[in-house]
Amino acid sequence: MNRRSSPKPQIESRLESIDRDFRKAGLVRNRRDTPAGVTSRLRRARKDAATRQELITAAPTPTRFANGVELLQIPAWRDKRSLQWLWHGFSTRLGGVSRAYCAEDSRGDLNLGFTTADSRDAVLQNRCLFAEAVTGDALTPLAPLRQFHSNLIAIATKEDAEREKPRKADGVISGTPGLLVAIQTADCIPVLVADCKQRVVGAFHAGWRGTVKRIVELGVGRMRLEFGCRPQDLIAAIGPGNSQCCYSVGEEVLAEFESQFAYARELFREVFDSDPVRTKYPMLFLTQRAPGHSPIGPALHLDLIEANRRQLLDAGLKSSAISITGGCTSCHGDLFFSHRASRGHTGRMMSVIGVRG
Repeated sequence: MNRRSSPKPQIESRLESIDRDFRKAGLVRNRRDTPAGVTSRLRRARKDAATRQELITAAPTPTRFANGVELLQIPAWRDKRSLQWLWHGFSTRLGGVSRAYCAEDSRGDLNLGFTTADSRDAVLQNRCLFAEAVTGDALTPLAPLRQFHSNLIAIATKEDAEREKPRKADGVISGTPGLLVAIQTADCIPVLVADCKQRVVGAFHAGWRGTVKRIVELGVGRMRLEFGCRPQDLIAAIGPGNSQCCYSVGEEVLAEFESQFAYARELFREVFDSDPVRTKYPMLFLTQRAPGHSPIGPALHLDLIEANRRQLLDAGLKSSAISITGGCTSCHGDLFFSHRASRGHTGRMMSVIGVRG
C-alpha cells in the first residue's frame, strides 16, 4: 500500500521561492521566530539605542548685528572672498519687536511669520530688521512662500516680492540679483543651496513629509534644469531644526521612509526617556497594561538633518561642500521657535539666501 507523500517538502520549496522574491524586493517574510512590527525589528539592535541626553548637542552661537538681530551664518560663506556676492542667514528668535511669544520682561522676539497671535505691523518691522542684518539694507526685497509640506519648487523674481499672496510651494530657486528668497520654519529643517559659478540660489523647507518626497533632491534637479547648474559647483547649508534628540515619530513615519530610501533604517534610533524623576522613582510609572502597550520605553527618533544631508549627496554635492549649523529648536527654546516644544503657540524663523544686487 502506497503512503501519501508528505506535503512538507513542497511547502518548504514554495516558501524558499517566496523568500527569494522577497529578498529581490528588499523585504523579509515574517516568521514566528522573527519579531513582528517595525519597531520590534529595530529593537534587535538595542545596543545602538541612546538616551535623549546623549544626543543633545550644544546650541550654536549666533552673530549679533548693530540693529540687535541675532542670526546664524556659515563662516566659510560669510568670510570667503569668492563668495562676497552671496547673502544668507538663518534667523533666531532674538532681536525683534514681537511681544506675542515672549515673557513680559523680555526685549522682544524676531517672529518673521504672519501668525494669528502676532500683529502684522510687528512682523513687517521684524522682516525689515532681519533683511538689514543680512544685506545691510532694510528694504531688500524678500520673496517668501506659502508652505504646505509639499515638494513643489517655485522660481522667484523681484515680482514675487510684490505679491500680496506668496506662491504656494516649499522650495524656491532664483538667479535674480538683489532678491532674498526665503522659507519659514519652527522645527522643520531649512536647507540653503548656492551655485558658485552660475550665481543661482535655492531655499528648501524640509519637514519629514517634504524629506520623504525628496524636496532637496528635486530642488537641486530644478536648479540644474532651469539654470544649468552642475552639482560640483554647488554648496549647501543645513540650518537648525528639531534634532534627533527630540524628534520622536511613529512607526508610520519609518514605514514611509523605508518605502523611499534604502538607507532608511540608518536615519532612526531608539531613544529612551531620560526623565530624572522616572529614573529615580521607576515604581511610580508602572502600569497594568500588557507588555509592549505601555507608553514607557524607547521611542523611534528621526535624524532629519542627516536625511537631508544624504539627499544632497545623492544629488551630487561633495560632502565637503555641505555645512551644518547645528542647534535643536526644541532643546534651545531661548534661541529658537519650536512648534513641538510650545505645542503650537509659537512664532516662525526664516532662512534666506540671495545674490547680492
